[in-house]
Amino acid sequence: MGADRDDRPGPDTITEQAKDMTARARRRGGEAGRLRLRHLEIILVVAVQCGLAAALSWAIAHEVLDRPAPVFAPSAAVGTIVAALGQRAKRTFELMLGVGLGLLLSDLLVLYIGFGPWQIGLVVTLAIAVALLLTGRSGAVVAQAGSTAVLIATLSPTSRDLELPRILDAVVGSVVGLVVGALLLPINPMRVLDRTAAPVVETLGAQLREIAHALRQRDPDRAMRALDQLRGMEPDLARLHEALAGAKEVVTISPPRWRRRQDVERYRRGMQHFDRVALECRELVRWATTSLQYDEPAPEELIAALERLAQAVQLLHQETRRGQPPEQTRQAVLDAARLAGQARARGLNSYGDAMVTQLRTAASDLLRASGYEPETANRMVREAAQGGSA
Repeated sequence: MGADRDDRPGPDTITEQAKDMTARARRRGGEAGRLRLRHLEIILVVAVQCGLAAALSWAIAHEVLDRPAPVFAPSAAVGTIVAALGQRAKRTFELMLGVGLGLLLSDLLVLYIGFGPWQIGLVVTLAIAVALLLTGRSGAVVAQAGSTAVLIATLSPTSRDLELPRILDAVVGSVVGLVVGALLLPINPMRVLDRTAAPVVETLGAQLREIAHALRQRDPDRAMRALDQLRGMEPDLARLHEALAGAKEVVTISPPRWRRRQDVERYRRGMQHFDRVALECRELVRWATTSLQYDEPAPEELIAALERLAQAVQLLHQETRRGQPPEQTRQAVLDAARLAGQARARGLNSYGDAMVTQLRTAASDLLRASGYEPETANRMVREAAQGGSA
């Protein structure tokens, strides 16, 4: 029993652990608050964009084009604005294509089969079928083709010459939506990227630290929970890719955001490798979980390497966001490789050795994400690991 008491953490250790947990909770709370503020800012900008685009498109269609009730113009403008960021130009094209398909098919069919309930059903069925065949699953094209076919098939008996006003409304609304989004109130692309990258970085960093704690405490259940968290990252990665596409669109068509082109391009180059880093970290955690299940020992150097790798992931995000050279990221990556080399030099079992190999691969891809060429990144990681094993 005396030995058991000696193995328990002392009061000082418990106090330090409590302080560390409190500090981490405060950091997470502060980061979460900042992300909520950025998210609210983006929501407000999009809402104002929608209102302004709707008002301008209605005014242009009504006052300039003399349309008495240009309902579709503000609808098209709002549809363009609320499209996923990065797909607004695509949404404009889809609106035009859908309206054109609906007009063409409904005009031809109504001319030959006349008006009536079954004719309306047939016109809409064929319009949607043709839209699906031509565009696959593009919801905007299908919706516009169907709604335009309904409009023409139902109102043509009582209202003539609907085709040109419908096309004009679509053109005015879509163009105004693009102009408002690109010129008047463009979203800050770096804030969008920062907001969507934060969950990915937080998950990777937190779960790498979790697996380090699990190895230190010999807790396979904790390791399995970390692995489950990493396996659930795909939606966050998908949102990050969507945000990157949106940022590229903004800096391409919005003159006020042209100065951000280099920043967005740096993000794009980094993302080419960051996807692999996420996958490699998941594999690394999987090997660590297996090593715990087989009760393999884990030297402190390997655990420290995991913690340093977690720090490198978060440093890359911070330095990229601030536009700084990623020097701290690179140093942290090389420290992780050096510590992994020291762990291998001490002697590892099969799963521990697999962890070191996977860590070195992730380290190389992190260096590539920071801007190094593949050959340079591989050489630097290899030299750091060999220096640690010397």
